[in-house]
Amino acid sequence: MRRFLAPLVVALAFWAGGAGAQNYPTRPITLVVPFPAGGPSDVYGRLLAKGMTERLGQQVIVENKSGAAGVTGVDFVAKAAPDGYVIGLASSSAATIMPHLMGSKMPFDSFKDLAPITMVSRVQEMLAVSPSVGVDDIKGLVAKAKAAPGKLNYGSAGLGGITHLAGELFTRDAGIDAVHVPYRGAAPAMVDLLSGQLQYAILDITIFLPHINTGKIKPLMVTSKVPAPLLPNVPTAAQAGYPNVLSDNWYGLYTAAAVPKAIQDKIYEAAVATLKTNEVIEAFKLQGAVTGPLTPAELVAFMREESAKWGAIVKSANVKLE
Repeated sequence: MRRFLAPLVVALAFWAGGAGAQNYPTRPITLVVPFPAGGPSDVYGRLLAKGMTERLGQQVIVENKSGAAGVTGVDFVAKAAPDGYVIGLASSSAATIMPHLMGSKMPFDSFKDLAPITMVSRVQEMLAVSPSVGVDDIKGLVAKAKAAPGKLNYGSAGLGGITHLAGELFTRDAGIDAVHVPYRGAAPAMVDLLSGQLQYAILDITIFLPHINTGKIKPLMVTSKVPAPLLPNVPTAAQAGYPNVLSDNWYGLYTAAAVPKAIQDKIYEAAVATLKTNEVIEAFKLQGAVTGPLTPAELVAFMREESAKWGAIVKSANVKLE
């Protein structure tokens, strides 16, 4: 009897999943943003939700679930019912950095528990200094750091986050000894950079922009392969002589791993169509971000590269969560 029923159960599940995929969606969809409302990721999520609502014919509602550097919200998506009615953003930190820091305490596996849909945005970061440092370019900063080992302080938006690890990557490749000062977010780090308590910092471009425009902060390098659209004259990492110092923050769109492929495909089509609109492209630019949709396979390959890179930095710099 069991031998008879087992194939029947599988067949029924397959049929039900296919029928659900064919009619999907029939009710509102929740898009989880794993950070508080009002931040850049919230802006990306709401723009994406608006466009996907128009294309799927059902409302896509943004729900903010913050905590643990984005891990809390992504874990919610990974453990959601596999029917496609809960989708969500995952940041570089939650998807590829925190697993190396949390180890066995990490509540999900990015490569087993999540189904990648597409890349939503890449947020460029920048290394900038206080004018009080008295340097005009990266070479000047490196020379100053080498002349006074352990005397320069650099800030990040948090211990173990991408801005911290980008700083570790820069100090390693530049061969300098600088002191990392972690903050609870980019805003307090900017306060100390403006006051001169920090000599330099690597943060998302958007946090620097108002102060660059007033001359209170001097940009030295975009830690990206391509120039910043809003600051095209600031050299990229390669142009500055540090081609490996790449730390684009990024956000991908995911569902739970067991969501049927046909439903994943519908979500992918609606998301990519939205991300290719001029409205979204221009709105992202104002946030210092660029759209660059990837196929699910391309996103997985990118995640593996990111995981290997940041895992090596975590190990070599002996980064620990306190």
